[in-house]
Amino acid sequence: MASTRSINASSADLVAEVEALGRSLGLVRERIGEIIFGQREVVEQALITLLCSGHALLIGVPGLAKTRLVETLGAILGLDEKRIQCTPDLMPADILGSEVLEESEMGRRSFRFIPGPVFCQLLMADEINRASPRTQSALLQAMQEGRVSIAGQYHPLPRPFHVLATQNPLEQEGTYPLPEAQLDRFLLQIDVDYPDLEAERQMLIATTGIAEDRPRPAMNAAELLTAQRLVRRIPVGESVVEAILSLVRSGRPDETALDGVRRFVSWGPGPRASQALMLACRARALIDGRFSPSIDDVLALAPPVLRHRMAVSFAGRAEGVTVGRVIDQISAPFR
Repeated sequence: MASTRSINASSADLVAEVEALGRSLGLVRERIGEIIFGQREVVEQALITLLCSGHALLIGVPGLAKTRLVETLGAILGLDEKRIQCTPDLMPADILGSEVLEESEMGRRSFRFIPGPVFCQLLMADEINRASPRTQSALLQAMQEGRVSIAGQYHPLPRPFHVLATQNPLEQEGTYPLPEAQLDRFLLQIDVDYPDLEAERQMLIATTGIAEDRPRPAMNAAELLTAQRLVRRIPVGESVVEAILSLVRSGRPDETALDGVRRFVSWGPGPRASQALMLACRARALIDGRFSPSIDDVLALAPPVLRHRMAVSFAGRAEGVTVGRVIDQISAPFR
């Protein structure tokens, strides 16, 4: 009887925490909407990334407010935000930091570590594919391990720590495409499209006047860390777990795969995709004020979770097959 009361109390506490976080996230979305017009899915997926303690790759042509979105998220969530512009001559030390030799008044020499811009809570890596592979690897190692190694010494990064990297799908000359293993470090690939007519009209009026609205804080870093812990406590039904496993595994080109996948996919998503989809579904449910995710969450988040974890084969490209089309095919049985 005592254990039953304990379980009921725990469930009631979870419900109360979910409801409170739902109200906070509603305020966050409202404040973001004052600065970023339209782009509902992009904003939602960016919030999901942060709630899952992850990193995101934003892909879109110039002028779609990718930088503004990151700055707005940093201000509204109370995070220390920094930005680096990736160029071919950017060195790892320009991001991570370096040690300098100093001499004291007594003549003693010692090394002092000067932290780079990666020592923040929200880092925007603008046009990450323009950085050299060596610099990309240094940044992605920091994303994976939450620390950097300088001169044999480890330096932990702040918590929370998130990277929102951008990539321009145009002008691929002189760029260094991210390898598949490094792309897998990103929780979501967020495709940023043009705004609709009404959103662009609002943006036009709001941003060409004498003064622009400034983002107003709605959360802080400690509250975000609490929300990240809560995401992992959200229960997931067996049917949703089976849907995630089935959908991810059906994207792998083996003998059990659908004919289209077997013929046109060169490599498919690994287990990290299943983990990302599970966490993202929980976060999406929280944002909507629900207590557990549904199959609709799986279908909505399958494209941003899978599109950078799959590749179409040469035969598929020759026939005009895209990764999006393959994801639609493997998602069809769950609709």
